[in-house]
Amino acid sequence: MSDAFTIAALPKIVFGCGVLDQLPGEIKRFGSRALMVTGATSFTRSNAWTRLQGQLDDAGVTYTRLGIPGEPSPEAVDAAVTSYKDEDFDAVVGIGGGSALDAAKAIAGLLKPGNTVMDHLEGVGPEHPYLGPATPFIAVPTTAGAGSEATKNAVLSRHGADGFKKSFRHEALVARVAMVDPDLLQTCSKPQVAANGMDAFTQLLESIVSTRSNAMTEALAWSGMDRFAQGFWDMWLAAPDTPETVGGGGLDNPRDDQRARDARAHMAYAALQSGVCLAQTGLGSVHGLAQPLGSLFPIPHGVVCGTLVADAVDINIRALIQRNPGSEALGHYARAGQVLAGGVSGNDALDALVRTLKDWTERLELPRLSAFGVREADVDAIVANSRGSSMLTNPATLTDAEIAELVRRRL
Repeated sequence: MSDAFTIAALPKIVFGCGVLDQLPGEIKRFGSRALMVTGATSFTRSNAWTRLQGQLDDAGVTYTRLGIPGEPSPEAVDAAVTSYKDEDFDAVVGIGGGSALDAAKAIAGLLKPGNTVMDHLEGVGPEHPYLGPATPFIAVPTTAGAGSEATKNAVLSRHGADGFKKSFRHEALVARVAMVDPDLLQTCSKPQVAANGMDAFTQLLESIVSTRSNAMTEALAWSGMDRFAQGFWDMWLAAPDTPETVGGGGLDNPRDDQRARDARAHMAYAALQSGVCLAQTGLGSVHGLAQPLGSLFPIPHGVVCGTLVADAVDINIRALIQRNPGSEALGHYARAGQVLAGGVSGNDALDALVRTLKDWTERLELPRLSAFGVREADVDAIVANSRGSSMLTNPATLTDAEIAELVRRRL
């Protein structure tokens, strides 16, 4: 942990059940015309969307809705910019999971300049400096995972043999307002809770053990970890089995009691802090591998995190014990084991952390990589493309053989 640190720009954060009702007023701070970027259909089928439409009308906010199905591509962002750059929107509002927020963030950044996002994507284009100006962006997450509401990067993907998963990143892209309403998590199904929750957990843990962690981010990340431990399983148990079984936006779910509502608040907070911290510290080996796996294969980001994190922690701990036994990261891993398993300490806590995460992987039925077409013949290419920024802040410098072992364990 560094004694000196810098905390980059963060949004104004509005957190609490029912704060979506304040969205029209937040939009009016910037003007009366908004581009609303959502996911495909989940939010717009909910009671919350019906209520919000009436509130926007009452506030005199006119809006255009753009749906972004799945992970956003550079082509989808460019198409939106081309379609709407002359509309003179006062604000862009992203409402949805991490993919919808990333799409909205990139669109907000380019509506005024009007150029292609490929000009700025890291590692795949000319990487021209972004000069702005950005249209004010308001982020409203409806899942508890990515933490995109608190970051300056929009992750865009192109799938296939020549695919990539890269960031358009600049402080001007940080949301002006992040409105985190735990009530919006009612539409999340069990598979979504599993994938998104493990994404948030991985981001919290990787930011804590990152080589760029500091006193402030550690405090925030541990508070998020504690809330994750309180809320994750209760939220998963209360969630409907599939999105199709969510009735009325989840409001008539018979399992939706106070315990479930508390669990959603815990998880919304944990995911928010995971985004705050990753934006300041970087991440680790799981996210280093998420880039090639998510671009070369149709694997949802949260599933990559959930299926890899147990073995990634196991391999990191082994590497640290062998090569850097005095590493602070080992103490952090042990503390995480205590938070999740309780009543353990020292090496027992390290073992408990790995064992608990492996048990979760099985209980949540997180698929293996082979379910998405990953084969032994792909391992070398995955390893070769895993050395991005996230791998640079991993607490142990892993060899190619160790990264390959991690991938092979989850084939």
